[in-house]
Amino acid sequence: MELKTANINDLEKIISFYKYAIENTPTMKDYGRWIYGLHPTDEMIEGYIKENTMYYVEDNGIITLCVGLAPYQGDDYHDINWSKDLSDDEVYTVHILCVNPDFQGKGLARNAMAYVIEKAKQEGKKAVRFDALDCNKPANTLYQSMGFTKTDCRNLYAANTGYIDFNFYEMNI
Repeated sequence: MELKTANINDLEKIISFYKYAIENTPTMKDYGRWIYGLHPTDEMIEGYIKENTMYYVEDNGIITLCVGLAPYQGDDYHDINWSKDLSDDEVYTVHILCVNPDFQGKGLARNAMAYVIEKAKQEGKKAVRFDALDCNKPANTLYQSMGFTKTDCRNLYAANTGYIDFNFYEMNI
């Protein structure tokens, strides 16, 4: 699987991908709870693209997966109970990982996360971190099966969910 770095010319097709995935994933209301325009947003996706941190996979011209992969962690991760105190630039942070509903169950998310781990190793990062909704049982099961450790759970507010439990995961490298 080849993850391509998105550029500004890919913006519209990536926005369309997320909208399609949200509208056509039967379990979205139970697990991901994404509402386009609240999470994710056009501005969020455009920001990842402009920072060269948006990646995607295509199969015969159809986007099958997108993920934001920041080569740092933001301020919102500073007070999480991580197993190691690392500087922001020592961490890769995974955001808005999404699989096209027509391609779910084929290992795409697992392969993308394996790519992220390998990329982090190659670039000398010390950890990969991200959060997932506690109610997103399939995602939580996947991450734990790959060796990610749940280090914290916080009840936080998000525009698309209201207050909800977020699990915070990491893999030290």
